[in-house]
Amino acid sequence: MGLILDANAVSALLTGRNAALQRVLSAAERHHLPLPVIAEYQYGLLRLPRPRRLQSLFRRLEAESIILYPDRVTADLYAAIRHDLRKRGRPIPENDIWIAALARQFELEVVSQDSHFDEVSDLRRVGW
Repeated sequence: MGLILDANAVSALLTGRNAALQRVLSAAERHHLPLPVIAEYQYGLLRLPRPRRLQSLFRRLEAESIILYPDRVTADLYAAIRHDLRKRGRPIPENDIWIAALARQFELEVVSQDSHFDEVSDLRRVGW
């Protein structure tokens, strides 16, 4: 099964902080970067005093990844996920709902340390 990367996975991968994450990614068929994660990571880079090295690594990761863009199907999945989470009193961050919707749409597992993804029905999170 393919993997979709959350921002904390991207950060850990690019800073070389975790060998277990490397093993998770190397065992996958392919990995995907959702547009919301690209935006989140770019924002984080803008906040750094000297982002050049990480920016270069991030560009390489983008080139090696399949980029996923939200579309109308994603929007419907987003709405259903958000409604379900709200109804159950289990909200999660907005961008993570988009990531979950893209994961469902393309039948991908979410690589993240954020356990709130476990609240999303029919979604599998892979931690490291």
